[in-house]
Amino acid sequence: MEEQCCPHCKTTKYRNPSLRLMVNICGHTLCESCVELLFARGAGNCPECETPLRKHAFRFQLFDDPLVDKEVDIRKKVLKTYNKREEDFATLREFNDYLEEIEDIVYKLTRNVDVENTKRKMDIYQRENKDIIQKNRIRLSMEHEDLVEGLEEERRETASRRLAVHEQERHQRLEKHRQQQSLLDELEASQLPASLLVTQHRTRQAQREQQHEPFHKPNPLQAIKVQVCMQPPPRCEEVLFHYEPLVLETLGPPSPEAKDLGRLG
Repeated sequence: MEEQCCPHCKTTKYRNPSLRLMVNICGHTLCESCVELLFARGAGNCPECETPLRKHAFRFQLFDDPLVDKEVDIRKKVLKTYNKREEDFATLREFNDYLEEIEDIVYKLTRNVDVENTKRKMDIYQRENKDIIQKNRIRLSMEHEDLVEGLEEERRETASRRLAVHEQERHQRLEKHRQQQSLLDELEASQLPASLLVTQHRTRQAQREQQHEPFHKPNPLQAIKVQVCMQPPPRCEEVLFHYEPLVLETLGPPSPEAKDLGRLG
């Protein structure tokens, strides 16, 4: 694996352990310091391909190969326009051809193959399918909102259950402390033997725990009663299968037996 290196300032990960490479839509990497220096005014050209870039479009490189980061960015932009679904096509073959067309566009834009014609083709497609694209964007946005709402509701329910458990544990600790204090007060004020008072306290505590024991649904596996029969199994009176050798009708002279094959040649 090659060591990470900024192609502009030639700084390596060995010389600067905190080095972090950034990538833009063009796919060429720069370190964080070079981005701050070259794009101090917010915009500029890529030092390698002279592509006009903006500073806010830079992001930290996620993969070892910057081409993969470039493909991820391009795929996101292409899928914003090519957002049809399988139900939008009459046949599965048409949908598969549509997916193949998307992959072809992503490949060409990622590797700079026939870029102008590919972008022109995308513009024509966007104009011809403007209504469908907008409808699918709205549908995708609504599905995303439903997903976010569902996750938020699940988070609230989890927080509510956790709060209820903490509150129950707090009440149990307070009740236990109150019972201990009550036992100490009773031992101090009563003339009865301490062992008797402790026994009575434990009995009352067990009764309270039994009364406040939470309801548990019965386990269906535990509710099954297994009945064991000690009588012998009933005797089967059916006629057992009797094997009869297969007889082949050769419609000719009888076949020789195995012991005569060698003798007869």
